[in-house]
Parts: sequence; C-alpha cells; structure tokens
Amino acid sequence: MKNLLLSVAVSTLTNFVFAQPKLTPTDAGSKVHFVIKNFGISVGGDFTGLKGFIEFDAANVTAAVINVTADAATVNTDNNKRDEHLKKDDYFDVAKYPTIHIVSSKIEKGSSINAYLFSGNLTIKGVTKPLKFPFTATKSGTGYLFTGNFDISRRDFNVGGGTFPLSENVKVSLSILAK
Repeated sequence: MKNLLLSVAVSTLTNFVFAQPKLTPTDAGSKVHFVIKNFGISVGGDFTGLKGFIEFDAANVTAAVINVTADAATVNTDNNKRDEHLKKDDYFDVAKYPTIHIVSSKIEKGSSINAYLFSGNLTIKGVTKPLKFPFTATKSGTGYLFTGNFDISRRDFNVGGGTFPLSENVKVSLSILAK
C-alpha cells in the first residue's frame, strides 16, 4: 500500500512538473487568412472565431498539442455577396460543417530559434487530410504568437466543385495569438 501511494504521488508530481501550459486562442490577433486566384486575380479572405487549445512549452515541444477550430461562418473577403455564396453547400456549407479543424499529431523543433514543424490533420467540410508545415512560436506576454503558412488543394476538401476559373491551389496563413 505504501509503494502504491508513493507511486501515485511521484506520478502526480511528474505530471504537474512536466505539464504543458494550456493556451487559448484570443479573438484579437488570431485569424486564418487565405488567398486563391479567381480568373487569374488573387482574392483573399479571413476566418476568425478561433476556439480550442494549444499546449506548448518551448523546452518540451514533443509534448505540444495544437487543437484549434475556426468558425466557417466568419468567412470574410470584404464582399458580402461573395461571402454569403462561400457559406453555401458548394463551398464551405457552414450549416452542415460549422468549423474548420486543425489538430496536431506531432510537433518537432525546427532548425532555427522559434521554428517548429507541425504534423497533423486539417478537416474542412468533413474531409480530413494530413498536413505538415513549418511554423514559428514567438513569446508574447503570457502566451505565444503562432504563425505558419501552407498550401492546400480546395478540391481535396470538396470546396468550390469543378469551378474552372477558380484556382485549385489555396495559400493559407495562420496567425494564432494564444494566452
């Protein structure tokens, strides 16, 4: 019994000492920005309303976890008519799929200060695809600013159908301020 109590105490203390701080995305300073070509012209937009958590300690990145959603209904391209169309079923179908989800399976240290490598999954419209991209984590007050860029194929996620004038490639930039 004494050994069991000692084992539980050591395990609890170890978890406490090595626990990652749990951070939450803030509305101010957090967004997902995208750029896609339509008829050869770059069109940009943002998603906001980020929710979820990030467990991150620069001294122990292998235990880091990123689990964040963006509110798909917040899509904003500075064109209300286009934004309403993007919310419909042929694009993001926000009534059926209200969030866009990114979750890590592995975080690794990168080759320079504040540089890391994200490996995980991205889910859009119920379709989940593996995703890997470099990102930075910069200390900001009591939290971190996480920034990264990656490209996806909109067709992989059934966004926009076979629309010819719309490019298949989408450039995505994440900026997540988490405290």
